[in-house]
Amino acid sequence: MTSHVSSASAASGRLPYAFTTPGTSSFVEFLSGHAPELLPGNRPLPTGEIAVPHATTIVALTFDGGVVMAGDRRATMGSMIASRHIEKVFPADEFSAVGIAGTAGLAIELVRLFQLELEHYEKIEGSLLSLDGKANRLATMIRGNLGLAMQGLAVVPLFGGYDLDRGVGRLFSYDVTGGRYEEQDHHAVGSGSVFARGSLKKRWRPGLDAAGAVRVAVEALVDAADDDSATGGPDRVRRIWPVVATVTQAGYLRVADEDLAAVAEGIEAERRVGGTGEDHR
Repeated sequence: MTSHVSSASAASGRLPYAFTTPGTSSFVEFLSGHAPELLPGNRPLPTGEIAVPHATTIVALTFDGGVVMAGDRRATMGSMIASRHIEKVFPADEFSAVGIAGTAGLAIELVRLFQLELEHYEKIEGSLLSLDGKANRLATMIRGNLGLAMQGLAVVPLFGGYDLDRGVGRLFSYDVTGGRYEEQDHHAVGSGSVFARGSLKKRWRPGLDAAGAVRVAVEALVDAADDDSATGGPDRVRRIWPVVATVTQAGYLRVADEDLAAVAEGIEAERRVGGTGEDHR
C-alpha cells in the first residue's frame, strides 16, 4: 500500500501523504515512521573491522552569563592523524551548542539530525524547546545509535546551552546508552578528557567572565594535548586553532581565530617564562 501511494504521489508530482498531514513535532519520530532506513542507527554495516576517523577532546564550562564549549581540531585513525582541521563544536540551535567525540562521521551526522530535530520542533510548535527538552531529545537519538555503539562505532556528545527560563548556562553529558547527566561547572569528553578535567578543576572558578572562561577552555585543551597523542593543541605554524564558542542570552557565538591565537600565544608565553625558573607571579 505504501509503495502504491508513493508511486502515485511520484506520478502526480505531489508530496506523499505523510508530508502533508499534521503529526509529531519530532523529526526523528517522523523519519522513523516514513523512512526508518535513513536513521544512522538503522543502517546495516559490513562485517569485519572498520577503520574510521575518531574525534577526540571536547571541554565545556559555565561562566557568569552562559557556557563555553571548545574542541581541538585533530581526528585520528588508529595511530595515524586522519585530519588536522576537523570541527567538533557546532550550534545545536540559537541558544545551545553540541560537541562531538567518538566516530567522527556518525557524530557529525547525528549533530545535523539533532539540528534538524530542533528546527522542526520550532516550526511545528512555534516556540523553542526548553533546554531540558533539547537534552532529552539528544539522549533519545544517542540511544537509537546503541547498535552501532556495540559494534565499536560509538558517539558521545557534550551538550550545553543558555537556559532562557533560569537565566544560566547548563551542561549535559551522555553515555552510549543514552543516559543523560547534568554536569556542574565544567566537564570534558574524549580521549584527552582525563587530562582536560584535571586542568579544568584547577583553573575554573566562580565568577569567570566570558574571556576568562575561553582562556580556561583553551588551556585545558593545551594540557590535554601535552599528554594525549590523539588531541591536537593550537598549531601556530599552520595557524590551526581550536573551535571555541560561547552561548549566552545573546545566542551562540564562535570565538574568532585572531582572539584564540592571542589566547594561545599568551598561554605559551606564560609557560615559557615559568619554564626558566623565574618568579613571574
